[in-house]
Amino acid sequence: MNNIATLKDLKRGQRARVRALDSTGGIRRRLLDIGLIEGTEVECLGKSPAGDPTAFLIRGAVIALRAEDSGNVRIFC
Repeated sequence: MNNIATLKDLKRGQRARVRALDSTGGIRRRLLDIGLIEGTEVECLGKSPAGDPTAFLIRGAVIALRAEDSGNVRIFC
Protein backbone atom coordinates (compact mmCIF):
# COMPACT_ATOMS: atom_id res chain seq x y z
CA MET A 1 0.00 0.00 0.00
CA ASN A 2 1.13 3.56 -0.67
CA ASN A 3 1.35 5.80 2.41
CA ILE A 4 -2.35 5.50 3.20
CA ALA A 5 -3.05 7.38 6.39
CA THR A 6 -6.81 6.93 7.03
CA LEU A 7 -9.66 4.61 6.08
CA LYS A 8 -10.99 7.39 3.87
CA ASP A 9 -7.99 6.88 1.56
CA LEU A 10 -8.56 3.15 0.93
CA LYS A 11 -9.64 2.09 -2.53
CA ARG A 12 -11.97 -0.82 -3.30
CA GLY A 13 -10.31 -4.13 -2.50
CA GLN A 14 -7.54 -2.65 -0.34
CA ARG A 15 -7.00 -3.80 3.23
CA ALA A 16 -5.37 -2.13 6.18
CA ARG A 17 -5.07 -2.43 9.94
CA VAL A 18 -6.38 0.17 12.35
CA ARG A 19 -3.69 2.20 14.09
CA ALA A 20 -5.76 4.70 16.12
CA LEU A 21 -9.00 6.66 16.29
CA ASP A 22 -8.93 10.44 16.22
CA SER A 23 -12.68 10.76 16.91
CA THR A 24 -14.17 11.89 20.20
CA GLY A 25 -17.49 11.59 21.98
CA GLY A 26 -20.35 9.47 20.73
CA ILE A 27 -18.89 8.67 17.33
CA ARG A 28 -15.71 7.36 18.98
CA ARG A 29 -17.81 5.04 21.14
CA ARG A 30 -19.75 3.80 18.09
CA LEU A 31 -16.55 3.13 16.13
CA LEU A 32 -15.12 1.20 19.07
CA ASP A 33 -18.39 -0.73 19.42
CA ILE A 34 -18.23 -1.94 15.80
CA GLY A 35 -14.72 -3.22 16.42
CA LEU A 36 -12.46 -0.48 15.13
CA ILE A 37 -9.71 -1.01 17.67
CA GLU A 38 -5.96 -1.09 17.14
CA GLY A 39 -4.93 -4.03 14.97
CA THR A 40 -8.34 -4.74 13.44
CA GLU A 41 -8.16 -5.57 9.73
CA VAL A 42 -10.51 -3.57 7.53
CA GLU A 43 -11.27 -4.07 3.83
CA CYS A 44 -12.80 -1.41 1.59
CA LEU A 45 -15.71 -2.95 -0.33
CA GLY A 46 -16.59 0.16 -2.32
CA LYS A 47 -18.02 3.65 -2.28
CA SER A 48 -21.61 4.62 -2.96
CA PRO A 49 -22.32 6.07 -6.42
CA ALA A 50 -22.28 9.56 -4.92
CA GLY A 51 -18.92 8.84 -3.24
CA ASP A 52 -20.11 8.89 0.37
CA PRO A 53 -20.55 6.70 2.43
CA THR A 54 -18.03 3.90 1.89
CA ALA A 55 -18.68 0.25 2.76
CA PHE A 56 -16.04 -1.58 4.79
CA LEU A 57 -15.76 -5.18 5.93
CA ILE A 58 -15.00 -5.03 9.65
CA ARG A 59 -14.83 -8.24 11.70
CA GLY A 60 -17.16 -10.05 9.29
CA ALA A 61 -19.77 -7.28 9.11
CA VAL A 62 -20.34 -4.78 6.32
CA ILE A 63 -20.35 -1.27 7.80
CA ALA A 64 -20.95 1.98 5.89
CA LEU A 65 -18.99 4.97 7.19
CA ARG A 66 -19.21 8.59 6.13
CA ALA A 67 -15.99 10.17 4.83
CA GLU A 68 -16.00 12.49 7.85
CA ASP A 69 -15.84 9.48 10.19
CA SER A 70 -13.54 7.23 8.15
CA GLY A 71 -11.12 10.12 7.86
CA ASN A 72 -10.65 9.94 11.63
CA VAL A 73 -9.50 6.31 11.62
CA ARG A 74 -5.72 6.16 11.18
CA ILE A 75 -4.34 2.99 9.61
CA PHE A 76 -1.04 1.22 9.15
CA CYS A 77 0.36 1.66 5.65
